[in-house]
Amino acid sequence: MQFLMGLSVALDRLNTHIGKLAAWLLLPLVAVIIVDVVNRKVHFFSSLAESLKASGNVAAGELVATYLTSTKFQDLEWHLHAALFLLCLGFAYVRNAHVRIELVRERFSPEVKAWLELIGTIIFLLPYAAVVLYFSFEFAMRSYNMNEVSASLTGLSHRWIIKSFVPIGMVLLLLAAASVAIRNALFLFGPSRLKRDVRRNAPELHVAAENLRTVAQQEIEEILDTEDHDDTAPPLGTSDSSRERRT
Repeated sequence: MQFLMGLSVALDRLNTHIGKLAAWLLLPLVAVIIVDVVNRKVHFFSSLAESLKASGNVAAGELVATYLTSTKFQDLEWHLHAALFLLCLGFAYVRNAHVRIELVRERFSPEVKAWLELIGTIIFLLPYAAVVLYFSFEFAMRSYNMNEVSASLTGLSHRWIIKSFVPIGMVLLLLAAASVAIRNALFLFGPSRLKRDVRRNAPELHVAAENLRTVAQQEIEEILDTEDHDDTAPPLGTSDSSRERRT
């Protein structure tokens, strides 16, 4: 049982580390979108290419005109978005960040939630991810063998790179599904001492009311600590000598 719990935690950490690293792709994605939108309005790169050619730097002008185009920016936008989504897919699942029908599910007990999660993972998620992984691997290999490029004439080349993220994302999702299935199975069939640890580390088993109660209790304790600190602190403007005379 402890081995299975350790395996689930290790898979969670793997997806968490990869997801946090992949989240940094949001910054270049936003930057590319801003540059693309601004360039469409002011035509900065086309003017720069013409200026370079007019000044005699033909090679530099051709380089700017070839690689800094709106079509390439748009291709790069959805490439970054796809990589961000696929690399964070498993991370979001182990953190219970995907959309759920909370109006129905939050009424259930942790045991019912664990059964739903376990059955749904085994019957639906694991087979789905395995099928997508099988076909996406062939999908990426075919793109690599034919040296596929963008459908746009001036788009990005090496289309197989972004298509390779599909099987990578499915592998991460399979690992995340295995982790969630293991910890929910341990919650249902494991010893009582292990169930407490599983429930604490499984966000899909948390009850919204309990989370709100915990947050409220923490805020109350912080307020009480602040008031106690204010009561023990000396009034403003009170000197050391006056405090000594009072004592």
